[in-house]
Amino acid sequence: MLRIIQLLFFTGKYVPELADLIYDNNKDPSLYIELKGILLGNPETNDAEDWRGMVDYAWSHAIVSDETYKIIIESCDFKSNDIWSSEICSQGVAEVLKQYHEIDIYSLYTPVCIRDTAASDDRSMPQVMMKRTSNMMPRIMGGFDPCLDDYAKAFYNRLDVQKALHVSDGHDLKNWSICNFQMLNLTVLFPFAICSMTIYYNWTDSKPSVLPIYKKLIAAGVRIWVYSGDTDGRVPVLSTRYSISTLGLPITKTWRPWYHEKQ
Repeated sequence: MLRIIQLLFFTGKYVPELADLIYDNNKDPSLYIELKGILLGNPETNDAEDWRGMVDYAWSHAIVSDETYKIIIESCDFKSNDIWSSEICSQGVAEVLKQYHEIDIYSLYTPVCIRDTAASDDRSMPQVMMKRTSNMMPRIMGGFDPCLDDYAKAFYNRLDVQKALHVSDGHDLKNWSICNFQMLNLTVLFPFAICSMTIYYNWTDSKPSVLPIYKKLIAAGVRIWVYSGDTDGRVPVLSTRYSISTLGLPITKTWRPWYHEKQ
């Protein structure tokens, strides 16, 4: 019995799709799964509004200058099927992403992982994954614990761990990284992005918007709860507001802030 599906960020696309599939399959009693609703936190929802919200948020939080913001506003059409045909737009958005080199895009006001000075400069660069032929939002690796990726890499590169996972004989170490990286060619949109993710670059099945699925599920009585943290720059609260407002849903209760123990 599945009542609620809850996930974050990139799952903003495939969780509604999963719920949609469950809803359609429920017409067959042999495939029935009880689904009451989905819960999404800072989810990717609609590419055009996600991009606009990301840029507006960066500017409103002093991540980029007025000049960079003006360039993006004047040159970028995020509703276009060919956003990156404009070199000026590409450079403006690249500047937004580049500024997140110094801070945690997922939590603007928390510390970042400070590696020792012996670490190469490449490791400190944000792992930004973009593709010119797609409007998909960028993949930027990160997490709440700023050094989590380092811990995971060190753990999975231990001989005893690899042997326990049956990927090594316990003598020949496999050098694993967080994801399957490959060097980009020189035509990559953002030259400061030094690596890519094979799966991401070969992935073509991504809807530009799941708002039509929202409408379908809402009409079917499936409840959808979307919430956003206000210090996340990756899929910021502005992106969520922009996307949800396009649905034109009636407001039954006025917006209010949420507090916990006076915080």
